[in-house]
Formats: sequence, C-alpha cells, structure tokens
Amino acid sequence: MILYTMMPNELIFPYEADVISKQQMITFQGIPLLVDVTDQQNVQVVRILSSDPQHFMDERICPGAKISVNQEGLSAL
Repeated sequence: MILYTMMPNELIFPYEADVISKQQMITFQGIPLLVDVTDQQNVQVVRILSSDPQHFMDERICPGAKISVNQEGLSAL
C-alpha cells in the first residue's frame, strides 16, 4: 500500500505511549534538545530543537549522542 500525504509520519503512525513518556525536552548549553532518558545518569539525544544551523554541526549533541546528566549546562525545560 502506498500512502501519498503531506502529513508527517508521526501523525499517521503514532509512537507507543511508553516511548514518548521517556522523552523530555532539555537545554544543553543553551541548545534546546528532545532527549530519551536512558537511566538516571544519562540521556540520549533524539532531536535538536534549535533553528541555528551551527547547532546541527556540533558532534556532542547529534541525534544518538549520549549526554551525562551531571554535565554542566544541562537543564530541563
């Protein structure tokens, strides 16, 4: 089956509720991020929410990167 639509995949095929419940919006050194809480000490970057192109070039916050909660400059939104 082929579905032709302009709607994003997330609206047509929603994620499971438990996956979304583990996600959180945070700021890392002034950069807004959507992260997945892996454990109490680490988070994994899911999406960069910034509109600054330079933030997408930063390897520390690329999707899939792990960030320690204890790092300086990390705060929850």
